[in-house]
Amino acid sequence: MNLPNTLTATRIVASPILFGLFFLPDLLGVPYAVVVPALWVLFVAMEITDVLDGWVARRTGAVTDLGKVLDPYSDVISRLTYFVAFAVLGIMYPLFLLLIVYREVSILFVRMLMYRDGIALAARKGGKLKAVFYFLSGVVGMLVYSVNGLDLFADAPQVHSGLSIAAAVIFGLAVLLSWTSFLDYLQVFRASRRERQQ
Repeated sequence: MNLPNTLTATRIVASPILFGLFFLPDLLGVPYAVVVPALWVLFVAMEITDVLDGWVARRTGAVTDLGKVLDPYSDVISRLTYFVAFAVLGIMYPLFLLLIVYREVSILFVRMLMYRDGIALAARKGGKLKAVFYFLSGVVGMLVYSVNGLDLFADAPQVHSGLSIAAAVIFGLAVLLSWTSFLDYLQVFRASRRERQQ
């Protein structure tokens, strides 16, 4: 496996670690002052690999069909990991999580069908914009977790309510963009099927 694909795979390995960190304070009594910085370091490192793997692959001419499939798969694993944590912790509406899971499972199914036909479905502009809002959702969710866990702004409830509203808006936009991009991918899939039938 080349360097870009190795960077991609690290997100898969790091995802369960990230998930576990969220619950260390409740399960083992680990102080939030320890958990929160560790979570941010791991979260940022995972997002950096998401940028680096594609950049390295293009820069070194190491773009592969495996990478085109592995990259979105690792993105789904890593981002669903923190979305599930947010939903369990009450930071994200469960309905938003469910809609995102349905979308991601559906797009993976479409990718598998296209890959079976010898077509590796690369990321499109809509998918990239969705990925940006997934990232922003992660940042806002992490902020809510950090502020609540560290008991910051205890005398300013408006900060907590403002963050919660911002999180709900960003999560909602992420859901909307995820389904918009899915419809775009679905059109590509249908077009590829028509071409094969001609």
